[in-house]
Amino acid sequence: MKKVLSVLVLAFLLSCSTNKNSVNKPLFEVLTVQENGGANINFYEIISEPSEIPMLMGDENLKHKIKVDDIKKSNFILLNLGEKNYGGFTIIVEKVEETPENIIVYTKEVKPQGMATTVITYPYTVVKINSKKPIIIK
Repeated sequence: MKKVLSVLVLAFLLSCSTNKNSVNKPLFEVLTVQENGGANINFYEIISEPSEIPMLMGDENLKHKIKVDDIKKSNFILLNLGEKNYGGFTIIVEKVEETPENIIVYTKEVKPQGMATTVITYPYTVVKINSKKPIIIK
């Protein structure tokens, strides 16, 4: 009986110490969603080269969320909504799918609900894709 109990306790402890998330990272992480600070035109940019990472690390909202070596295993997407005449606009990631060939990112512009402040804003979102596969944005 002691042997069976010991084996069960050992199996339980081993299963608890295995953290699947440390091995299998989520496919994507939204690093920041900001109502202001983006570009004045609507566009997206895929950041995949080491020479481009300093641009992200210079952003106050991102500098503690990104490491220089992240670019070796991940790509980043900068989503800009462009200039908006009202507050409350954001761009979000609805879902991300991985196919054998690429990563498909579905985005959505979220408009303000009800009354919004009359102010010019430049909404943007930065997403980390934990893959180096080519990215398609829809």
